[in-house]
Amino acid sequence: MVSCSTDVLMFCLQTPGLNIITEYVMGIIYPGRPIANVCFKTYGHMSMAQAVSFLSDFKLGHYMKIPPRSMFIVQLIGTIIVGTINLGVAWWLLNSIENICQDDLLPPNSPWTCPGDRVFFDASVIWGLVGPKRIFGTLGNYGALNWFFLGGALGPVLVWLLHKAFPKQSWIPLINLPVLLGATAMMPPATALNYNAWIIVGTIFNFFVFRYRKQWWQRYNYILSAALDARVAFMGVLIYFSLTMENRDLNWWGTDGEHCPLATCPTAKGVVVEGCPVY
Repeated sequence: MVSCSTDVLMFCLQTPGLNIITEYVMGIIYPGRPIANVCFKTYGHMSMAQAVSFLSDFKLGHYMKIPPRSMFIVQLIGTIIVGTINLGVAWWLLNSIENICQDDLLPPNSPWTCPGDRVFFDASVIWGLVGPKRIFGTLGNYGALNWFFLGGALGPVLVWLLHKAFPKQSWIPLINLPVLLGATAMMPPATALNYNAWIIVGTIFNFFVFRYRKQWWQRYNYILSAALDARVAFMGVLIYFSLTMENRDLNWWGTDGEHCPLATCPTAKGVVVEGCPVY
């Protein structure tokens, strides 16, 4: 499985979403056990994801002529240091920020909603506590979604058939279904606002700048990409120490993640929530 994921990663910089497979399988084997589902997902998916990440680092070190032993030592020491700091910071935040990760108790537009952790918890409820049979099986309302497994398997075959039928069309080999389908793997916790920003920035620099200012693109494009990633972390720390610790909030349209009041409404039949439509 790691070898298969590494092949996909080398080709399109994405890995298969095995978290859904592990949750689905464990939800069928042990329904009603969310902790067992989370543990199986952690060992089945997270271990593979970390292994692929380490292998990609080794590949980068190979390209840069860094000895494998030195790369392994750096990875080992870095993992110990970062893991310890990560645990310490998480423990400090949980004990210092009131109502952290509790949306109902936090003030509006609070940055401490923990979207990634909420997705992890929601997945344990959907796949572990409730179970796939009651949602995606004969007892649920979303059984039609299982057809997407067949669609994902047949999609590359259709692209291959199109390429064979129209060999002179140069745009058909550019269709990469792992990229097209895997691009949605970050949603949730990412929202439409995140994807729109990624599409705009990617189109500007990887199409227009690449076509008309290629020398600039070759020298600064990936530096700019790293800077855009780093500024999120820097701004998070800066906003916390300058505003959040002083009990001051930023309330403007840019802090609204959805821009849609109905985005959090339930879609299950018969569920009544104030301000939401009933299906």
